[in-house]
Amino acid sequence: MEEISAGGVVINGDTVLTLRKFQGDWVLPKGRLEGDESSEAAAIREVEEESGVRGDIIKYIGYLKYIYVGVDGTKVNKTVHYYLMTSADGNMTNPQREEGFIEAVFMDTDKVLHKLKHEAERNMVKKAIELYRNL
Repeated sequence: MEEISAGGVVINGDTVLTLRKFQGDWVLPKGRLEGDESSEAAAIREVEEESGVRGDIIKYIGYLKYIYVGVDGTKVNKTVHYYLMTSADGNMTNPQREEGFIEAVFMDTDKVLHKLKHEAERNMVKKAIELYRNL
């Protein structure tokens, strides 16, 4: 089974938007494309749904590919497209509790690189920071 998702690395000054799940893991906002939705539209929608932050896409960062096993035992080949975003919303957040998020914060860039659960997401943040600094 194939699954396509999109998300954002939302940078606000020297901070990056991160989400904390109920079990404590820190992650970037992302989610599945719906219908014939573009990855750009999905990234904007998912960032806003999961964090309450309206992100504006600046540039495509890249994608991650990985395999996971769903709750029904199905093997899923997942691709996640990430976009560098900024936000005019400042630091106002509203985590989507029904999706398992208890916190949505703009975290200092150095702290983000230590807190994110997945190395691939840490690498995506590093790329985003580099792109952002070279704008």
